[in-house]
Amino acid sequence: MSTPPPMRPLPRLIFASRWLQLPLYLGLILAQAVYVFQFWTELVHLIEAAFGNQAALEMLVKSIGYKGDGLPGKLNETILMLVVLGLIDVVMISNLLIMVIVGGYETFVSRMDLDGHPDQPEWLSHVNASVLKVKLATAIIGISSIHLLKTFINASNYTEQTLMWQTLIHVAFLLSAMAIAYTDRLLAHNDSAGKH
Repeated sequence: MSTPPPMRPLPRLIFASRWLQLPLYLGLILAQAVYVFQFWTELVHLIEAAFGNQAALEMLVKSIGYKGDGLPGKLNETILMLVVLGLIDVVMISNLLIMVIVGGYETFVSRMDLDGHPDQPEWLSHVNASVLKVKLATAIIGISSIHLLKTFINASNYTEQTLMWQTLIHVAFLLSAMAIAYTDRLLAHNDSAGKH
């Protein structure tokens, strides 16, 4: 196997500049740690509120933006649903972070040499910038759906204009994801047609 010729200084510098993204991915790992802390804090408050702790219930009510006729005496179904949706939201954002960190590093910085590793994510075996875009768009739609559902469950605390704008933004995300997926499919079809 022949060794590649040495790179000229300028191309070597430009190619090495990809490592400037490393601090960005490390920062996203720290952001994910904050999300993990937030998740466990909310979960502990939820469990405490389920056992009748009024202070924990008050903290949950404030964090979800629930407004009723005064503070409820105990955890009700609406508050429970809003808190659980908030926890699901944190998990989905965490999944999005993992996709960006792992997929972005693998695509734009350096190979991770995970081939054959038992824990290699299935999607990582065929990841490229195009696949990553579609996966991110799908994840953003999921997160937007959770936010919209939380808003409609707690609709009495929002203006009609807020509800309308959140719905329109969600539809814009849907249309954008469909356009990205369609463009990706067209490009893949053109690539395969060009090879024949």
